[in-house]
Amino acid sequence: MLKKILIIVSNATVIGPKHRKTGVFLDEVAHPYVEFDHAGYEIDFASITGEVPGLDNLEAKDEVMNAEFLNGGGWDKMQHNRKLEEIDVSVYDAIFMPGGLAPMVDFPENPLLKQVIKETYERNAIVGAVCHGPVSLFNVKLSDGTYLLKDKNITSFTSEEEENYAKADVPFDLQTALTEQGAIFHEATPWSSNSIVDGNLVTGQNPASASAVGKKMIALLEGKSEPELARL
Repeated sequence: MLKKILIIVSNATVIGPKHRKTGVFLDEVAHPYVEFDHAGYEIDFASITGEVPGLDNLEAKDEVMNAEFLNGGGWDKMQHNRKLEEIDVSVYDAIFMPGGLAPMVDFPENPLLKQVIKETYERNAIVGAVCHGPVSLFNVKLSDGTYLLKDKNITSFTSEEEENYAKADVPFDLQTALTEQGAIFHEATPWSSNSIVDGNLVTGQNPASASAVGKKMIALLEGKSEPELARL
């Protein structure tokens, strides 16, 4: 049966006291989208409000996978996303949250998003996120009352990366917040590819990790073994 992926994106277009322009980081949505598309999966988009999301890093629009996303139907689908509340997420085999600074605005506290992630995780579907996207995992509590993040091996945009990127704009330090909820955080060299699998949870550190997150989600969906996953 055809696998179905739901990509949940932020609607925020500004962040921080200086109203820095932001959106979904192009590479972080485009690269996994292209990986899913090449795998033959059905891909849909949702957002909190259903409005058209912003896009960040359009300077890289001519990069191969970014161009394929922008010109091959991905961006059109993302513009015509649906409100998360209107979607039956239980029909999807995986959900994925790309980053950019935008998720730091509307993802940390949204109760519906937390419920969707909880239910997806607990039915053993795949949950993936990259860069600032793992802020979606923050404050998710499982049915037993524990944080989803507790004792999970994960990564995200790091404190060191944030120091030279948007420390003055974000409401809190993501690495610190995830760790405080019990995550076992794996940090690699800034801006290098780093992606982590823990059960049905897949996270990536930064834009360079986005394609690998997509590949590892596909590998899990296709039932690949741990040695095969480790080679991705």
